[in-house]
Amino acid sequence: MSMNAATAYQSNNINTSSPAKLTLMLYEGTIKFCNIAIVAIEEKDIYKANLNILKAEKIITHLRMTLNFKYQVAQDFDRVYDYIYERLLTANMQKDKEVLEEVIEHLRGMRDTWKEVMKLGKVN
Repeated sequence: MSMNAATAYQSNNINTSSPAKLTLMLYEGTIKFCNIAIVAIEEKDIYKANLNILKAEKIITHLRMTLNFKYQVAQDFDRVYDYIYERLLTANMQKDKEVLEEVIEHLRGMRDTWKEVMKLGKVN
């Protein structure tokens, strides 16, 4: 029963969040999946590592697909997302937790910058 309540809360949170908040949630989700993959690699659980890296890749793909290229900064984000995606591919093929740690470092920087932009009221 509590799982259904948690799922309903999460679904409602997603459905009522602003685009800026959704972007923040996507960054946080990608970081979470990369962390899970690192633990899975350490535990030699290749299936779990693969599954979570694939989830991270899907989020990065979604972020790239939603870029608005009428703004110059979108090209910069696209290059960063492309780099992160390529590193995720490498991490998955090699089951390399150091590569995932590098990805997490980049994502945390982007997430923290996004939080600051949101605080300053630059995005909704």
